[in-house]
Amino acid sequence: MIIDDVVIKLKAGDGGKGMAVFSRTKGLKGPTGGNGGNGGSIFFEGISDLTALRQFRFRKDIKADRGENGKSSLNDGHNAEDLTLFVPVGTVCKNLTTQKEIEITKVGQRELVAKGGRGGRGNFLFRSSTNTSPTQFEEGKDGQFFEFQLQLKMIADVGFIGFPNVGKSSLLNELTASKSKVANYTFTTLEPNLGAYYDLILADIPGLIEGASLGKGLGIKFLKHIERTKVLFHFISADSENHFLDYQKVRQELKAYNEVLLEKPEYIFLSKSDIVAKEKIAEIVDDFKKQNKEIIPISIIDLASLEKIKKLLNQIAKEKQTPLFIENIVDN
Repeated sequence: MIIDDVVIKLKAGDGGKGMAVFSRTKGLKGPTGGNGGNGGSIFFEGISDLTALRQFRFRKDIKADRGENGKSSLNDGHNAEDLTLFVPVGTVCKNLTTQKEIEITKVGQRELVAKGGRGGRGNFLFRSSTNTSPTQFEEGKDGQFFEFQLQLKMIADVGFIGFPNVGKSSLLNELTASKSKVANYTFTTLEPNLGAYYDLILADIPGLIEGASLGKGLGIKFLKHIERTKVLFHFISADSENHFLDYQKVRQELKAYNEVLLEKPEYIFLSKSDIVAKEKIAEIVDDFKKQNKEIIPISIIDLASLEKIKKLLNQIAKEKQTPLFIENIVDN
């Protein structure tokens, strides 16, 4: 189960207390109190595991260790270890205390979110020409405390969308090392699945149904993931009763949720094309052409159609390095 919205409380470690002590060595009876160690800070770091927020399901209050107190003989207390919390790439981390937001957009991105308190000074640092035997020392400073809301909004280069059971997971498995569950029934995919095709991140978004923007079926939970994809691969099953109507219904759900989704580059694929006659495929392609839409017949058991998809993905990967518009390079 993916946890995609959680509120947690973070408390960085307090600084250790400075020490007030004097040497007992004859002739060297000055102050020798060491400084306290710094408290541990808390960081967020991005990883590719979409389920990483699950760790916060029952772990809501998180504290870093405090610094060690100062010691005698000018020995400072040890600094506490920093605490790193791993969150999925695509997580928006909102500080509910300051209202500032941090977005984790890549693996390895590391952000300081709560700074540990500085250790207090020992009495050795308070000595002066007028105060050779200071008894002053400092308590450690408090570590920062914040409340954070973590919201996962998945980031992918290409999002696979369409009604349930149209072959999205099968294609993802074929193109990548992903092991998405595949079966011949509705809602096989209940969580988004990610796969890597060279430098591209492909996302298999659970199937939408009519009324998804109002919460029906798997609802808006996954529409927000589509919001963060850059290019849409829209799949329509060849065994559908009304192919263009299926296309329109999914587009309507995208529009109802956020019209900006309609502006994303989109490629339409007629999946499972091996299960219908060639004449029927030609008829479907012609129907889409009449609506000024191009639909590309594909099948995961047809190497030629898979090569078309790979060619398109290679072009998208190339364009990823530049701000140029992605051209449709798939031949009819």
